[in-house]
Amino acid sequence: MKKIKIYIAGHNGMVGKSIHNYLKKNKIGLIITASKKDLNLQNASKVTRFIKKNNPDVVINCAGKVGGILANNTFPTEFLNENIQIQTNLIKSSYQNNIEHFINLGSSCIYPKNSKQPIKENYLLTGSLEKTNEAYALAKIVGLKMCEFYNSQYNKSYLTLMPCNLYGPNDNFNSQKSHFLPALIKKVIENKKLNNVFIEIWGTGVPKREVMHVDDLASAIGFILKKKIKNDKKLLRLIKQTSVINVGSGIEYSVANFAKIICKVLNNKNKLSFNKDYPDGTMRKILDSTLIKSLGWKPKIKIKDGLNQTIKWYKKNYLN
Repeated sequence: MKKIKIYIAGHNGMVGKSIHNYLKKNKIGLIITASKKDLNLQNASKVTRFIKKNNPDVVINCAGKVGGILANNTFPTEFLNENIQIQTNLIKSSYQNNIEHFINLGSSCIYPKNSKQPIKENYLLTGSLEKTNEAYALAKIVGLKMCEFYNSQYNKSYLTLMPCNLYGPNDNFNSQKSHFLPALIKKVIENKKLNNVFIEIWGTGVPKREVMHVDDLASAIGFILKKKIKNDKKLLRLIKQTSVINVGSGIEYSVANFAKIICKVLNNKNKLSFNKDYPDGTMRKILDSTLIKSLGWKPKIKIKDGLNQTIKWYKKNYLN
């Protein structure tokens, strides 16, 4: 696999950096990257030229506009347009240039709001979406369906991996744009620094979330990639049945309990205060990861170890 050329779209994001580090550490392939300055992924002609010129064997798409409830609610058109354009350009260009292996990244938030739990891959589009991130979800569904249609129409084996909520180093800790876990980490740290009596949590704290360290997702991508390159029969059969495979950790707590765990790690004994003026979003999201586990993959990073590492990274990069 050392000679395999792998283009990582979005290599500067949290997921992209983790994948880049994983592939490099495990000496998997020759890695190709391009910054936003060098390649605008929303420009179809530039993407096509880049793919044609570099001719990768594999394209991994972890690029896109992401954010938490507030950002999704505030900028739905940007979340819709940018993500559709990026995915469409990468998938179409990969097909036009005969790229054999395409790994697309979805998100558990694109499943129906009131989906049965744990969420199986075939529950997609069986119900209405959560309104607070509908634009992002619709865009990601377009990318997922594009992979599915290229598979059925042109006999490709493009695959979308559907991770649960991710966290880890290089996450976005912007209070207005981040997902719930980095937002909680930042709030607990700032609360301790300011010595406030209460730690304000947006929403009721009741919703449950499954989380996974980003390095576990990187290991899953590396695992799937190796099997794909080797034309693993079981994996190819799965892709023919479904172009979507869930990647979850099975680690699930309520938002309030995540806040308590972070407080314990940081030795912050202040009380939690819940601001119910903010929406909760979907009440529960836990993935059924039976398919990927049946192939032989499982996550390894424990929640406290992952949070400790993430908190150390935050302190080093934001507080020093």
